[in-house]
Amino acid sequence: MSIVRVDTPGGAYPIHVAAGRIDALAQSIPADVTAIALVTNPTVGAIYGERVEKALASTGKRVVRIDIPDGEEHKDWHTLNIIFDGLLRNKLDRKAMLVALGGGVVGDISGYAAASYMRGIRFVQVPTTLLAQVDSSVGGKTAINHPLGKNMIGAFYQPVAVDIDTDVLATLPAREISAGLAEVVKYGLIIDPEFFTWCEQNIQAMRALDAQAITYAIQRSCELKAYVVSQDERETGLRAILNLGHTFGHAIESGLGYGKWLHGEAVGCGMIQAAELSALTQGLPQSDVERVRAIVQNIGCPVTPPDLGMQRWLELMKVDKKTEGGQLRFVLLKAIGTACVVSVPSQALKQVLENAASAAHV
Repeated sequence: MSIVRVDTPGGAYPIHVAAGRIDALAQSIPADVTAIALVTNPTVGAIYGERVEKALASTGKRVVRIDIPDGEEHKDWHTLNIIFDGLLRNKLDRKAMLVALGGGVVGDISGYAAASYMRGIRFVQVPTTLLAQVDSSVGGKTAINHPLGKNMIGAFYQPVAVDIDTDVLATLPAREISAGLAEVVKYGLIIDPEFFTWCEQNIQAMRALDAQAITYAIQRSCELKAYVVSQDERETGLRAILNLGHTFGHAIESGLGYGKWLHGEAVGCGMIQAAELSALTQGLPQSDVERVRAIVQNIGCPVTPPDLGMQRWLELMKVDKKTEGGQLRFVLLKAIGTACVVSVPSQALKQVLENAASAAHV
């Protein structure tokens, strides 16, 4: 088993990466816990629910299961209240613990519930998608969506552990693997050029879930995210670079309707747009833009953004959390492995969006 450690003012905790880890979840439950609420959805619960309940019950604690609807479109107030209803109906107290079993939606909304219930109870992340394993489960960002913007209501709240079972990836559709690989590739682009080159050379092994390749990809992604989060827990500076491609990606998700594109698909396509904008404003070589485009295509994500219309693109991007004083700010690349957060000339942004419109109609 690999262990990556995260150390932030909000809490220090381990990320366990191992095959079969969900059978050892009892190791992540503190002795003073009074009860455990397992939050999952019907899709994941049907495959792993009983197995995880058994692992948690081995602690001798009462285990309560709360099922929430599956899908990004359900990451909202209504679903959050389903979790609160379950916690209150079962009379869970301040020393109870929440375990989030699922992808990014389950992890984000469960984390926000844990941050809010009785002003904060402990929780464990058990991510079951590649994207959640390498990104959303690590770093303590918790949130729900609002019709006017993605992840706009939430809290920074760290788990007590992240338990990553590499075996669960075998049950995922190929599309989910591709979406997760977009976030893996992102780490190389923003902070580790050698890792980006490794990703280019190991795309097929990662897509095929070769045990050695996918384990290394997950471990290295977690190491890089842990480093960034430990430097800047609340995204006041360095942590913003983790949002490469997200300003464009979140606009795609909101503009098309949550769930039409997977988050990783939107981010992958958004990274290409960010690379194009980087070439126009930061001097990123065109050859590097093509490397970004090639790797997004090779991992199986869309490379052509939808035509949302210029005005709609701009409206959606203005809701982005990096916006300051009404001024749009983007994570861009000076070079592969070197990211920055900057404002850009409006004409450069409009050119990228015009390119997107043209490509969508080819």
